[in-house]
Amino acid sequence: MVNSIKGVFISCDVPMAQFIAHLNNSLPASQKFIIRVLKLDTTCIFVKPHAEEMIRSAVINFRDQNSYAKAN
Repeated sequence: MVNSIKGVFISCDVPMAQFIAHLNNSLPASQKFIIRVLKLDTTCIFVKPHAEEMIRSAVINFRDQNSYAKAN
């Protein structure tokens, strides 16, 4: 019998994958959203679908805090 799980596949670079894993680890066990991190390629993460928008907004905030704007 085949077991299937609905989720969202995220492909990103290693630092962003580590940030997403940190986000997941900072939550209580009942709210963790990572289903699986692929063993061969740590830049691919399979997450629960309800967490997609939360991850997207956290990544946007993270990028905004760590961006450099050239002074005129």
